[in-house]
Amino acid sequence: MAEPGFLKSIAAALAENGLVLRGGFDFAKDEDAPAGIRSEPAKSVLLVGQRGAGNWNHFNKWLQKFKNKPENPLDTWSREVICVVAADCSARAVFPSDKPWLPFQQWASRAEGLRPSPLGILIHPEFGLWHAYRGALLFDDVIGLPQPPKSSHPCDDCEDKPCLITCPVSAISLNGYDVAGCAGHVSTADDGHCRNTGCLARNSCPVGANYRYPAEVQAFHMAAFLANNTPN
Repeated sequence: MAEPGFLKSIAAALAENGLVLRGGFDFAKDEDAPAGIRSEPAKSVLLVGQRGAGNWNHFNKWLQKFKNKPENPLDTWSREVICVVAADCSARAVFPSDKPWLPFQQWASRAEGLRPSPLGILIHPEFGLWHAYRGALLFDDVIGLPQPPKSSHPCDDCEDKPCLITCPVSAISLNGYDVAGCAGHVSTADDGHCRNTGCLARNSCPVGANYRYPAEVQAFHMAAFLANNTPN
């Protein structure tokens, strides 16, 4: 079991770079958990991420140091920051970009009781679609985390569902997300709204509006989306 103040010390270290703890849980004894730092199945996991764009200024300041910007800079920055915290608290740091893929979305749903929106993004009752998970800390010992809270699903109470009618190419529907259609529109459309100021469907969601990413941040993420989804 963790010492009193253990989680607070981790949260304080992450806060220095605008990151936050996003919940966690203790793995069940018979669960197929990934390895901790001793190469044996981890006993507990803490999710690390952001609320709104609280990490942006820290990340952008780091990015400006490079004459030639690294590939996947946000992943690189997240790895650097979270690995330092992991070393200080005797945890193994893992990331959504690691292969083989780890079940980050399942962990996040379990840690905070969230479910996906029609856009595929987990929607939070307070932060809406404006949050992210940047990594996780795996511990060899049981932390003794409380049962994750049950969270309401904002989409259940949304009557207008603007995210389903706002996309210019109807890439968002209850049947799934048309990634190719979205990427094709964003990469060729003349108005550039989605490309320069963010996804119109995502921005139409009324939940968590106070946490909405600034246009600069949304444009950065849209550029990364296009780089990974536009045919050469």
